[in-house]
Order: sequence, then structure tokens, then C-alpha cells
Amino acid sequence: MAEFTMELNDEQKEVRDWLHGFAADVIRPAAAEWDEREETPWPVIQEAAKVGIYSLDFYAQQYFDPTGLGIPMAMEELFWGDAGIALSIVGTGLAAVGVLANGTEEQIGTWIPQMYGDANDVKVAAFCSSEPDAGSDVASMRTRAVYDEAKDEWVINGTKTWATNGGIANVHVVVAVVDPELGSKGHASFIVPPGTPGLSQGQKFKKHGIRASHTAEVVLENVRVPGSCLLGGKEKLDERLARARERAKTGGERVKNAAMATFEASRPAVGAMAVGTARAAYEVALDYATTREQFGRPIIDNQGVAFQLADMRTQIDAARLLVWRASWMAVNGKPFTAAEGSMSKLFASETAKKVTAQAIQILGGNGYTREYPVERMHRDSAIYTIFEGTSEIQRLVIARTLSGMPIR
Repeated sequence: MAEFTMELNDEQKEVRDWLHGFAADVIRPAAAEWDEREETPWPVIQEAAKVGIYSLDFYAQQYFDPTGLGIPMAMEELFWGDAGIALSIVGTGLAAVGVLANGTEEQIGTWIPQMYGDANDVKVAAFCSSEPDAGSDVASMRTRAVYDEAKDEWVINGTKTWATNGGIANVHVVVAVVDPELGSKGHASFIVPPGTPGLSQGQKFKKHGIRASHTAEVVLENVRVPGSCLLGGKEKLDERLARARERAKTGGERVKNAAMATFEASRPAVGAMAVGTARAAYEVALDYATTREQFGRPIIDNQGVAFQLADMRTQIDAARLLVWRASWMAVNGKPFTAAEGSMSKLFASETAKKVTAQAIQILGGNGYTREYPVERMHRDSAIYTIFEGTSEIQRLVIARTLSGMPIR
């Protein structure tokens, strides 16, 4: 087990600086354009693939970093560049985590490479869990998967929403109900291979922020996938469902469902994204405050401005430490006995919203215009308190974990 440290090693620093350079030289110059276009920035993703950032190898190296700091470090630097473009680059990772968390070695080796493609033929993947009537309330999920034993196929019907890369993905990972009587314990995840009949893109959403990231509905109408596309395999699913039924009778220990396993693994990474956006806004505000003069002196000479910047930096550093702790714990098999993963996402997300709003205030009228990036950063920051579990859900998870009570 790696010791917890707040100091990056030389190799990590080299990777961080490389990512920062890409974010500064490639992502930031393109940020305003793709935000306005509200389209997937394929040229930027391709550039990321050419240099090795958008690749299975790079993602795996960071994911399996024994210190746990590889992924949060990468997320922070890329999202420092721009949240919308960065999400287009890393959005495939959520689907990959879904396969890593629930799939067999054969499934991991077969499907994750197809999620990324290569530098000459870039692909993306989508993780499809939320539904029009089931976001945080995963127990209300209606998408159904029924096993056709004669053909060894699963037949999937339903509509998913808020899917990053939904409809444009090469590979979709879909969470569906296999046993309605078990509620959220009766869910399973499925790979929907490229070109599978019956899967189509529904509404594409026009969003407040992260506009360069494609978000859409995914409609599944009698989608048939081979039995081998059930993540983890049918034997493992049957065993898990049997345990869940037995525990439902006896009121025993809860069994985690496939979607929640994915979200738990990704929450610290979302916190790192929020830290990157907050840090970017803080740096713009600090630079502005030291160069902008009013009444014959830089505005940072005023305590009202200086104290805001002091608080912003303090909150950013605190958020990063919570993210790093949770990431180290996850990689080293330490249980989240105090919901440390949810803590990291909650605090970092709320920090990003607050810091970007303060940055606009420090820039005044300029901060409210699109000539300065803090306006876009503030719009982007709102998503962190919403996706992969709202701030309210994180507080609920933390409170339940601390108290052991079924708080509602």
C-alpha cells in the first residue's frame, strides 16, 4: 500500500506539467469557440489522442497509480484548461470505469479499447444510467433488460437521459433493471456494441454550461445484445440477485448496484474537475486584481478584494486535499467509512460555484462579459453540484454513513 503524501513525485510532476502545457496551448485557445458552437470538439480530442492523452494507455497509467493521485492530477489540469472541452476528452472514462468496476477481464480487454479508437480514428463512449424519471432516485429506473434464454440474448427497452456522448458513442454502457422486485439491487450493466439496431439518439440538450460536451437522450427499442455483453456475466449476476433476495427477506446488509459502484469510483475525480475550474477562475481573478487600478492603486490593495482571494485559495487547497485523500483511499482499498468520496465531491463542487462567482465579482462588469473567461467558468461550475450525484445526495450519503440511520 502506498503511503499517503501531499507531494507529487518527479514522474507525476512531469505528467502534470505536460498536461498543463496541453491545456494552456491547445484547450484554452479553443474554449470560447466550442462553447459558442455547442458541438463536440473533435479536432481537440484528436490532438489529445495524437499526443497520447486521449488513450486507454494513459488512462490506465493514471487509474492504477498506487498513490491514487494520477487521475485527480490529470482531471485538475485538463479542467483548468476548459471544463466543456475537458469533459469531451475524459467523458469516455466514465463508461470505462463502468466496465472496470463490473466487467470480466475479457470484457475489459475487448470493449475499453473500442471506446477510444486511435489517433487516426477517434471514438468515444457513453455511460447511460439516468432516466427522465430516475436521476438521483436510481430505484425508479424503468429501462428493462429481459433475458432471451433460447438465443442467449438480452432485450433492452427504455430511454436514458443526460448521457455524455449519448448517441454519438461507439460503445454505450447501459444500466437496466433485470429484477424489478429488488429495486435498485435488481440492476445490471450491459455493453451495447457499435451499430446495434434499436439504439438511437433522442433529444440533444442545449445547456447552461459545459457546452462543448455532447449531452443527449439515448433511446433503446428492442435492443438485442449477446449474453456476453452483460458485464460480469450471468453466473455472477444470478449469484448477486440471489443474495439480494435473501437479504431482502432477512433485512440483511445492503448490496450495491452497478450504477452506484461506478459513481462511487468516480466522485473524487469529479471533485478534481471542480478544483481545476475553481483554480482557473481564481488565477484570472488574482491576475486581474493585481493589475487593475482604481483610485490610483491596484484593487487588491483593498481588503474587500484581498480577503476574498485569500478565502478562494484556502477553499481550493482544502478541496484538493479532500479529493487527494479520497483518491488515495480508493486506490489502496480503504473503505469510505465516513463517505470520504462524497465529502470530496461535495466540498469541491460547492467551492467551484462559490469561487467562480467571486471571480466575476472581483472583475466587476468585465467579469460578466464573454471577453473574460470567468463568465464561462461560472456557467460550467454549476454542473459539478448536479451530475454524478447532486450536492443534496452527497449530504444524504454522508449523513447516512455517519449516523447509520435511513435518513430521507
